[in-house]
Amino acid sequence: MSTPHLDAEPGQIADTVLLPGDPLRARHIAREFLDGAMEVNTRRNMLGYTGTFRGQRVSVLGSGMGIPSCAIYATELARFHGVKRIVRIGTCGGVGDVALGDILLAQSASTDSRFNRLQFGGHDLSACADFDLLRAAVDAAGQLDIRASVAGVFSTDSFYDGDPHLVERLVRHRIVGVEMESAGLYGLALREGVRALSVLAVSDHLQRGEHMAPEQREQGLSTMVALVLDALADDAG
Repeated sequence: MSTPHLDAEPGQIADTVLLPGDPLRARHIAREFLDGAMEVNTRRNMLGYTGTFRGQRVSVLGSGMGIPSCAIYATELARFHGVKRIVRIGTCGGVGDVALGDILLAQSASTDSRFNRLQFGGHDLSACADFDLLRAAVDAAGQLDIRASVAGVFSTDSFYDGDPHLVERLVRHRIVGVEMESAGLYGLALREGVRALSVLAVSDHLQRGEHMAPEQREQGLSTMVALVLDALADDAG
């Protein structure tokens, strides 16, 4: 059904959705990886497509930047379109012992956001991935010979500035990736009964000042999407 942020008709969105932040990345994924992809959402220019992978229907939709935007789309997908599996695919900053291009399978997501606390009585919520999706991604990485690490990540509300000691805190707690959405997605998935996973490619290293070139980002994205689609095809959770 049409919602304030999605103009897809009933049945046009699959029960499995890939959720990159960038709508143009969603269009690239649909064209590159999905068979028979058709555009199903254009509202607010947050492009969405549905096609098939190995005969299984899959949708891909941009979610925007940050927990509030991601949560809007994830909520409407779950409540109004019956989506059962959501996999965020994106990039992150790295800290500690990771390298550019590494793929992180986010087992848990800490955060400086109050989004989950607002829904959980002010208490801390353990924002974590669906275990079966995580296991399927680990298995797919092994089968495809793709280096991927199960890791803790941190979802921040501040792209610029923020806690000046954040990196130090992350290193101390063995958290190796920084992005802006996963903690909110995981908390929302727990409340809505949706299975969720975040898969992230390290595009920048926050301590070393290293950055992926544009062509590296594209190649890293392709590897990551191939891993996720294989995992979803084999997921039996």
